[in-house]
Amino acid sequence: MADQSTPPTQPQQQATGLPIVVNAQYIKDLSFENPNAPQIFGMTNASPNLDVHVDLQTRSGPQDSYEVTIVIKAQAKTDSTIAFVIELAYAGLFTLQGVPPEALQPVLLIEAPRILFPFARNVIADVTRDGGFAPLMLQPIDFAEMYRRHITNQGKAAEQTAVGNA
Repeated sequence: MADQSTPPTQPQQQATGLPIVVNAQYIKDLSFENPNAPQIFGMTNASPNLDVHVDLQTRSGPQDSYEVTIVIKAQAKTDSTIAFVIELAYAGLFTLQGVPPEALQPVLLIEAPRILFPFARNVIADVTRDGGFAPLMLQPIDFAEMYRRHITNQGKAAEQTAVGNA
């Protein structure tokens, strides 16, 4: 005979939402240039020299939402010949719930980019591969360290301004 006992009831736990909600992710701007094609493909097989720059931008949106954009610019050169140039602005729209004002900047400049970066990395890899090159696989970025440097640079700039006004 089948057991018809009911499982013991447990008090319902109220769902505690995370303080960050991802509303959307999107490419704001994407540019890929292969200025020396097709000659570049016949050049040396040596690995190109890569110059990669990453920047973060934030701005307020409607109703406690914020847009965070990762801007990645990369240029590959073989000797003095440009192999490719790629620029990507990849953004997300985030709603922050219950984040105290003093934690707002670290959430926007550390946590939000951590969420966006794998997707931006994938776009860069796909576009460089589709451009005829080996996929550019960006290494993980320490956004916490970037934030610390940003704060340090802001402090130095404030000190210089204070000295200049004295």
